[in-house]
Amino acid sequence: MLSVIIPTAGVEQTAVATLSALVPGAAAGVVTEVLLVDRSPDPSVIERVADVAGCHFMKFEGSHAAALAAGAAKARAPWLMFLPAGAVLDAGWIDETMQFVQSVAASGRPRAGIFRYARSPYAAISLRDRLRSVVRVLTGPLGDQGLLIARDHYRQIGGYQPEHKRAEALLLRRLGRTSRTMLRSRIVMV
Repeated sequence: MLSVIIPTAGVEQTAVATLSALVPGAAAGVVTEVLLVDRSPDPSVIERVADVAGCHFMKFEGSHAAALAAGAAKARAPWLMFLPAGAVLDAGWIDETMQFVQSVAASGRPRAGIFRYARSPYAAISLRDRLRSVVRVLTGPLGDQGLLIARDHYRQIGGYQPEHKRAEALLLRRLGRTSRTMLRSRIVMV
């Protein structure tokens, strides 16, 4: 039902943290595949993580947006979930994801879900974090909040543009406010 695409940069800890939050979803049958798209010069670390976790591994050279687009092209499930490495979802994300998918199917209106951003209570807050919080309030969600979208809807709006520098923001803008939903489940970056 759901393919999860996680772009990584060769850091084992962030990839493992995100994968651990997805285990209950795989056990419930919500997550059917996970693709780790690694852009690091030495892919052996993430390749080993993918092998141990039973994920698909893709070595990729190119921009972050191109890695997201390549992962989406390889994904097989009818729904796509894009998560940044280091993102940990709330425990209630499975039920909410199922309800969201069912409501979109019942309405016949294409919609995308974005997780509610929450700062890690253990992270030191920098000036950059404060500025990003202000930007979230003024402009809406950012690309690091994850995205849940039907594959057909993703293709219909053009997906991630590999050549665009801010492809995640562009995709969210193309979705518009009316075709995206802020989910109750939180996403915390570790």
